[in-house]
Amino acid sequence: MNLAIRSIDGDIQWGDSFLDDKHKDLKADFLLANPPFNMEDWSYSKVKDDVRWKRFDQPTGNAQFLLPPGGARKQKDGSVVHVDGGNANYAWILHFLHHLAPHSTAGFVLANGSLTSNTSGEGDIRKAIIEADMVDCIISLPGHLFYTTPIPACLWFLTRNKGADKQRGFRARPGETLFIDARKLGTLIDRTHRDLSDDEVVKIGRTYHAWRGEKDAGKYEDKPGFCKAASLKEIQAHGHVLTPGRYVGAEEVEDDGVPFEEKMAELSAELYQQMAQAQELDATIRKNLEALGYGE
Repeated sequence: MNLAIRSIDGDIQWGDSFLDDKHKDLKADFLLANPPFNMEDWSYSKVKDDVRWKRFDQPTGNAQFLLPPGGARKQKDGSVVHVDGGNANYAWILHFLHHLAPHSTAGFVLANGSLTSNTSGEGDIRKAIIEADMVDCIISLPGHLFYTTPIPACLWFLTRNKGADKQRGFRARPGETLFIDARKLGTLIDRTHRDLSDDEVVKIGRTYHAWRGEKDAGKYEDKPGFCKAASLKEIQAHGHVLTPGRYVGAEEVEDDGVPFEEKMAELSAELYQQMAQAQELDATIRKNLEALGYGE
């Protein structure tokens, strides 16, 4: 549907991404995807030995990454169901990596849990991807962006090659990963939905493009509280966790030049004034309740 409404041709076939991959030999230059968050019961046992799960960090042998196998799940009513395949987030990631060409880039959205989870081999897969220097950029998004779920999500950008690319205008960036914390961006347009403005989208995109060295994007600089170019050693020091907030730090607070003693005296005076107003309101409320016959 996305291709059709944008008048883009594509080889669209009916199938199942995991169980009936219609593009087994595809090696894409670019990959965009929005897989279902935290999907379970996807028939993992039927494709447990699939080539897509092969350990790319072990060039010899046929060892495979361990994916969450599923098992018993207790329901709200107390009943127990058995699922064939646990959280599929990392199955999706391995599926995307399998279909990437040598100089390609993948961008996809996942639940925030994918940045930290260590359940049933997920941490091992994330570590291998990081150590293979495939993580180009991670962006944390604010909550309530999607109509189907209020949970905050994140954007992953993976690449198989961080070397200089003159044709695309990329600088060499081996051993680096860009982290962008966009959780504070956006505006609530109603009680349950938040929108990013065009300027905010441009800000995020321009930051990534500038970090990659694209000449029309300007010069990249780390901005506390928003973006940070981290080294592999820094990510290793954080236990291969990819949460941007761990790297970007706190936003710089502008010093207003007012001495602490003067500011504290001003704030204290304001607080005492508000406390006095609260007492007056309490007295008024008590008086009105007594007039209605509900006094103490």
